Amino acid sequence: MPASVFPAAAPAAPQAPSDPAAPRVRRGGGFRPEIEGLRAVAVLLVAAYHIWFGRVSGGVDVFLLLTGFLITGSLVRALERDGRIGLVAFWTRLARRLTPAAAVVLGATLVATYLWLPSSRWADTIAQVRAAALYHENWALAAAAVDYLAREAAPSPVQHFWSLSVQGQFYLLWPLLVVMAAWVAARARLPLRRAVLAMAATVFAVSLAYSVWITATHQAWAYFDTGARLWELALGGVLALVVHRIDLSARLRAVLGWTGLAALVSCGVLVQVSTLFPGYVALWPTAAAVLVIVAGTTGSRFGADRLLTWRPLTALGGLAYPLYLWHWPVLVCYLHLTDRTLASPVGGALVLGLSLSLAWVTSRVVEAGAERLTRGRFAPARALALTAALLVPVLAATVLWSGRITEEREMRAEEARQPAYYPGALLVSDPSLGKVLRDMPVRPDPADAREDVSTHHTRGCHASIAATEVTVCEVGSSDAEHTLALVGASRTAHWYPAVFEAAQANGWRLLSFTKSGCQFSTETPTRDGGQPFPECEEWNAGAMEVLERERPDVVLTSSTRASAGGERVHDGFVERWRQLEELGIDVVGVRDLPRRDSAGAECVESRPLEECVSPASYSHAATDPASRADLPGNVTTIDLTRHVCPDGACHAVIGNVLVYWDHSHMTATYSRTLAPALEEALREATGW
Repeated sequence: MPASVFPAAAPAAPQAPSDPAAPRVRRGGGFRPEIEGLRAVAVLLVAAYHIWFGRVSGGVDVFLLLTGFLITGSLVRALERDGRIGLVAFWTRLARRLTPAAAVVLGATLVATYLWLPSSRWADTIAQVRAAALYHENWALAAAAVDYLAREAAPSPVQHFWSLSVQGQFYLLWPLLVVMAAWVAARARLPLRRAVLAMAATVFAVSLAYSVWITATHQAWAYFDTGARLWELALGGVLALVVHRIDLSARLRAVLGWTGLAALVSCGVLVQVSTLFPGYVALWPTAAAVLVIVAGTTGSRFGADRLLTWRPLTALGGLAYPLYLWHWPVLVCYLHLTDRTLASPVGGALVLGLSLSLAWVTSRVVEAGAERLTRGRFAPARALALTAALLVPVLAATVLWSGRITEEREMRAEEARQPAYYPGALLVSDPSLGKVLRDMPVRPDPADAREDVSTHHTRGCHASIAATEVTVCEVGSSDAEHTLALVGASRTAHWYPAVFEAAQANGWRLLSFTKSGCQFSTETPTRDGGQPFPECEEWNAGAMEVLERERPDVVLTSSTRASAGGERVHDGFVERWRQLEELGIDVVGVRDLPRRDSAGAECVESRPLEECVSPASYSHAATDPASRADLPGNVTTIDLTRHVCPDGACHAVIGNVLVYWDHSHMTATYSRTLAPALEEALREATGW
């Protein structure tokens, strides 16, 4: 992101060449006006693609490359000039330059979240703000990216801080590596630049190889992985050490400059950056930036630098960092308040205009003020004090607010356990209960919905996307007359509270083990994006080993899979049930519930309840496909759809209880109220 394109050392005065034959790239650390223009182009691409197209442009990759380019050059020049790098001074200068604007934006985002975003998004936003302030937002987003249950979460207003986190980690690591390379050079009597170049090239090669591998296997994780991004910064470092050796004609440099600009602008149009990066495909925008930097300042009226050194563009380049920080939270708030997924032409212009205004004020007031406050004696100490003064209140606010949310959530959870006021599914079976219901608030509250999970999840028996180990939760006596195993994906796991209540009431032994996004099937599994899913295949094999060892009387699992494209019984389901038949295990297949056309919690928070109804036909077949399938003799199917979507209508709230917390998963509170209906269905299916 733009933060890093400020070198640690103060830039030299601008030196515009007056002759096309002037040196193409300065050998010193002089100011390069074309880089200011390149920053402006990159941040405009980032903002425009986010605002109007809902896509990623590749502009952030340019900022990562520029980070490596400018920081490496600054560090090497310091070593050549002083024989050492003042690490404390280096880090405190960066803190003074980066922290004030970031802290102001984070604080403003907390205020905007409270004022304009639904309470269902508060807890996540608070956690993201804390991660952003502590420079590990990329890892928080990486964990969320592989969390199947978080995949439908609305975008965080600070998720763009991931790149700043990557850079923050780079700022800690890179000076240490440069110092190590300098130490080796001194001991081996090697030229300093050659040693640093060898180090940077090694990091580039190792990181790129890792990036290609991890992107192919876990792209969602790789997108935010520092190790998979480090090569982009290292490439900038390599370029900083060799660019002064590149001597090309003015005509060729003009061609390179325009080629680089064209490649950069077209990247987001021609490449789906968000699903393909950061592997070798990210060489597209980074190589484009390399071409522009190699072209340098030609002084030719035909060169790309004529555009890049245009005063309005270089002025915008000076605002690149605060503009990047502001555009995303402004956009997220706008989209929520207007109930849009993309900005309109006029709305987008307003978002960009407001972001530019805030960036200008931030630059003139916040950044300039921070620079004035940290001048003179004790500058490092002043910079650290300023950093603490700005970040500590933000962090304190997140801690206090999170604590308050937790307290309120616990109070609401106790309220929801009063069946007289929160009957949930019981109201479907006995409409007369509606006569005694008071005008009670919905429980779980939409703000609590994502946290309304069962002990099956909290005990770790629901495996994440990346996990392969089967962790079995067991309740009930080992010598119980009947043993029931709940096995499947997350839309099997959401039945657990009802199954648990039924098992407890009847003295059954209950085993449960499930995995996100992983169907209990023999088919070769894939992720939602079509990528291989070896973790699911391994987990399925482990699940069968557990079942073969435990030999439960019945396996309860999903019999169909419903999606916006329709509902069907997978062949792999049937084949898996035949394998269980060979083990002497019966199967009770519970029909998959309909998916909603909107997230339940957010709808309840933003609209009247009568508008939060989704037709079951959105994802359900007219009749249960399992009832028409050729099933093995050990399989009995049950259908509880009418208890969740009575008369074909999936209401967001039934009996004062929130039914779905997202588009497809029941809240644990509502699932618990299904226990009598599920118990009756299980007894009928099993004869217990």
